[in-house]
Amino acid sequence: MSEIEEALGLFGGRAARLVTERENAVFAADLPGGRAAVRLHRPGYQTAAAIGSELDWMRALALAGVAVPAPLAGPVVLSTGRVATAVAWVEGEPLGAGGEPLAGDPGAQVARFRAVGRAVAEMHNASDGLALDAGFTRQAWDAEGLLGEAPLWGRFWESPALDAGERALVQAARARARGLLDSFADRGGDYGLIHADVLRENVLLRGDAVTLIDFDDAGWGFRLYDLATFMTQNEDEPNAGALRDAALAGYREARALSREDEGLLAMFVMLRRFASMGWIVPRAAPGDPRVRGYAAKAVEAARGFMARG
Repeated sequence: MSEIEEALGLFGGRAARLVTERENAVFAADLPGGRAAVRLHRPGYQTAAAIGSELDWMRALALAGVAVPAPLAGPVVLSTGRVATAVAWVEGEPLGAGGEPLAGDPGAQVARFRAVGRAVAEMHNASDGLALDAGFTRQAWDAEGLLGEAPLWGRFWESPALDAGERALVQAARARARGLLDSFADRGGDYGLIHADVLRENVLLRGDAVTLIDFDDAGWGFRLYDLATFMTQNEDEPNAGALRDAALAGYREARALSREDEGLLAMFVMLRRFASMGWIVPRAAPGDPRVRGYAAKAVEAARGFMARG
């Protein structure tokens, strides 16, 4: 019996179809609770308890009126040790994909980015008002999780794609960013539950409606990290500045964001670049050009960060 067959048996479902296989294998299926996305979670990434907390947060967000997939079943541990869950199927099309030009004319793109910015703010607002169980457990995208000796996505400064000069630059930027991040935290920088992976692929659009999906990386963290992650796929867009401004304007429609905090956004973009540089190494075969590609973007961000003085 395959893993998806076992999961469907436990969930009382049928007729699964593979939709995507990235970090998790996601299948479309019919469950007693309705059309669902059944997820087979990446082995070794999140514990069953952490995945249960992910579902608890998503359920609370959905009840608060935030547009996220409502959990339907799980987590269950399969006979292979892999964890399976199911969430309600969401109709819509992804905002886009990394490395591909955005669809639509500039006006439509700006409107979509403004809507996504507002959706992220609404998620943050709802999260602040939730009463979570004492057993709630998720990782922390804090200073240690991003820049400590054991970052959540790996020791990025050890990427084999960096040469000696680049590694020294990254380490210098890491040290400087750690000081700024600690100061930000000390002065009460906005911190709480975040999605932590607001990429185009994780934003579904249906008309004017925005739904955030794939909370696999969610946890505690700086709210600016969500906004920065959303910016990281825009470097090749001719209207990148307008897209950034639109997302921030949409965010400010629902939640405060000071100009002082906005000034740290480029640093948080760099922090995401660092995390991604670490993330790709164990997931790529030797010689995979993506390892150098992620490293090059991180180096570019570090160089700009250090040049700003």
